[in-house]
Amino acid sequence: MATLELRGISVGYGAAVAVAGVNLAVGSGEIFCLLGGSGSGKTTLLRCIGGFLTPRSGQIVLDGEDVTALPPHRRDVTTLFQSYALFPHMNVADNIGFGLRRRGMTGTAVVRRVADMLALVRLDGMGQRRVSQLSGGQQQRVALARCLAPKPRLLLLDEPLSALDPELRAATRADLVASLRDQGTTALLVTHDRAEALAVADRIGLLNAGNLAQIGPPEELFERPVDRFVAGFLGDIVLLDAIVRENGAQTRLDLTHGTVLAGASPHTVGLRLTVGLRPERVRLVSDPGVNSLRGVVDGLTYAGATIEVAVRLECGTMLRLVRPSDAPRPAPGEAVRVGWDADAVLLLDR
Repeated sequence: MATLELRGISVGYGAAVAVAGVNLAVGSGEIFCLLGGSGSGKTTLLRCIGGFLTPRSGQIVLDGEDVTALPPHRRDVTTLFQSYALFPHMNVADNIGFGLRRRGMTGTAVVRRVADMLALVRLDGMGQRRVSQLSGGQQQRVALARCLAPKPRLLLLDEPLSALDPELRAATRADLVASLRDQGTTALLVTHDRAEALAVADRIGLLNAGNLAQIGPPEELFERPVDRFVAGFLGDIVLLDAIVRENGAQTRLDLTHGTVLAGASPHTVGLRLTVGLRPERVRLVSDPGVNSLRGVVDGLTYAGATIEVAVRLECGTMLRLVRPSDAPRPAPGEAVRVGWDADAVLLLDR
């Protein structure tokens, strides 16, 4: 049974449409990520689910109950905001226990639950510290513990890691996922960070201009995107125009300066498509043939363990591939050939 269902949710601000008829189901215990750029509608959807914004049409259903018209405090939904919103005049334990006391829990029951939450987020023995004495990552974990303590039906996370530096962000992200898994909490995370979404989510819903462009596991969106937008948003990609010439056990496509063989596809002969290539699936090759293109090295970028080779293809498109730093390096201006395997080819509608 789905913990959360959105049924045709639409939101508008005057004549502008922010969310256009979104349908979505989030399963019990699932970590679902709403991914999208600025203005895509992800925060608007989060506010609707939390009860802070009323949709123009549609239903919000929690555990089979229509909560569309209910205020936030009657939804049993907790939101972890970007700012964490901790109370500076309270210590860590009082911050975590605040929601429990608001729900009528008292005495030793609160103390035990707070201790459990401190252990869950690896802050044992820090209950008496002031918020100002904590690092950014520790504050994030306190905010998470406060949200999880009342055992909400649904936890909403509004880009909770955006204020942390990269190293702390990675470590805290792992703690966040582990805590949600241990608690069995159903969570909906909003982010614009594709790496975060790929690392955290059981499933991702990618929003584009108020519409869900694609929903699925991270691997599906990355490896089998439905269109150019999804392919480009989920990672670096090179897009080349192509025409289908043969379709059998493999699909043969013509490019401006070469030929591509891809896996079997339902596309008809003569159809114009886009061939997508992830740079990490492309390599330098010596032999000409299908699934290879000529180019010239435009430049090299050293990145420690790896080096990025920028290759300008004959068609004018720039392709960047990554090689180990200890691999032979082509020189800028050198003529090279890049190649890839048939299963690396993404066929996308234009």
